[in-house]
Amino acid sequence: MKLIIAVPSKGRISNPSVEMIEQAGLGLKDSSNRKLFSSTYNENIDIMFARAADIPEFVAEGIVDMGITGLDLIKESNADVEILTDLNFGQTSLVLASPENSKIKSEKDLKDGMAIATEFPNLTKKYLDSKNLKKIKIVKLTGSTEIAPFIGIADAITDLTSTGTTLTMNHLKIVDTLLKSSIKLITNKNIYNNDKNKKILIDEVKTSICGVINAKQKKLIMMNVASADLNNVKDVMPAMTGPTISEVLSKIDTVAVQAVVDEDEVFELINKLRKAGAHDILVVPIERII
Repeated sequence: MKLIIAVPSKGRISNPSVEMIEQAGLGLKDSSNRKLFSSTYNENIDIMFARAADIPEFVAEGIVDMGITGLDLIKESNADVEILTDLNFGQTSLVLASPENSKIKSEKDLKDGMAIATEFPNLTKKYLDSKNLKKIKIVKLTGSTEIAPFIGIADAITDLTSTGTTLTMNHLKIVDTLLKSSIKLITNKNIYNNDKNKKILIDEVKTSICGVINAKQKKLIMMNVASADLNNVKDVMPAMTGPTISEVLSKIDTVAVQAVVDEDEVFELINKLRKAGAHDILVVPIERII
C-alpha cells in the first residue's frame, strides 16, 4: 500500500507545505489542479489535500499515514499523533484578548458569568480550567471572532495571532497567551510503531524534509585562495564541520575552499575573506542538508 501524506488544501500554510514537500524531492504531478489526491514522482507516496483542521484526526484514525498541520489544531482536536518534527514556519499564538477599553487586563479579571468567543473551544476550556474559571461561558464561532465583544456576544475572545496587528486594528488588546503554535509534520502512532515498511518510508520523508529545513538560511561559499593565505582564510571561516580544501590544478600554489555558513553571516564574512586573501568568491544556495 502507498504512503499517503495529508497537506492543507488552502489557507496560509497550504503553499508553504506544498513547497516544502516538493523541495524534499516529492514533486507533485497534479498540484496545479489541487484535486483531492495527487501522485508524486515517488511511486510509493501520494498526497491528499484536506482542511488543515481535519488533518490531525485523519492521521490519528489512520485514514492517512502522515500530515502537515498546526500544533494549535492538533491540540484542539485532542488527536493522539506522533509529532515527527517542527517545520519552522507558520508561527502563531493563541491568545486571550479583550477590547482596549475593557476592564479585563489579565486573566485574573475574568469573572463567573462572563463569556469568551472562540474558534478553539477545547483549548479555551483547558485554559479556563487551569485557572479554576469553570463558570465562564464559551461561545463557539467559526469566523469573525474579533467582532464578538462589540456586538454583545462575549466579553473577550481567544484567537490566533502572529503579529498582533489584526487585533490592534480591531481595538483589541492581548491579555494572555494560551499556546504558541507552529506547523508540524505528524504521523499515525500505530502505523509508525507497527508497520515496518511504512516506517521506512515515513523516516525517509522526515529525513528529506529535515534536510530542507536544515538548508534554509544556509549558503555554500566557494573561493580560491593562495596557499600562503590559507591559514588566514581558515581563521575567519565559520563552518559546520570546517572548510573543505582541494587543489586547483590549473593554478600553482592555489587551493579551492568551500564551506556551509549561516546566511546572516555572509555579508560580513565575504569582506573578511577578501581581506584574508580569498578571491573568485561564489555564494551558492543549498537545497538540502542531510
